[in-house]
Amino acid sequence: MLIVMSGLPGAGKSSIARELGRLLPAPVLSVDPVEAAMWRAGVDRGQPTGLAAYVVVEALAADVLALGQTVVVDAVNDAEEAREQWAALARRLGVALRYIEVICPDRALHRRRLEARQRDIAGFAEPTWASVEARRANFDSWREDRLVLDSTAPLTGNVQVALAHLGDAR
Repeated sequence: MLIVMSGLPGAGKSSIARELGRLLPAPVLSVDPVEAAMWRAGVDRGQPTGLAAYVVVEALAADVLALGQTVVVDAVNDAEEAREQWAALARRLGVALRYIEVICPDRALHRRRLEARQRDIAGFAEPTWASVEARRANFDSWREDRLVLDSTAPLTGNVQVALAHLGDAR
């Protein structure tokens, strides 16, 4: 199964993705560390490294799925084209696809989380609140079925809801 996480930076999707990966168990492939690795390798930040990171994660996900294993993709996935990329991969490999969107409807809490987080991704600057708000304004509407989780709810409850949702797909 291909599980695709979606949501704005700081909304809480990575926390849920990590727990899903631990409990299923399944590898969690995140776009941000891949992009940061490109920069550390000398790829110019002016290049489309964000798009390239999605393509690299897709290739890795394809390899994991070809082994018959579940994989969790952790990325913003705010563009319809990004979500179609995962749908095409699932179709090509004949695997189930499940989208999970994580939202934080409390903007003050979302901002506090974003500004307080410290991920250990060498060379990757955390996004600003202004950049998150800009992404929110341009987040493509969904056509695909998805589970929406509110990250103001406890992590354990959200993970249990996600596992139940994913269990229905198996």
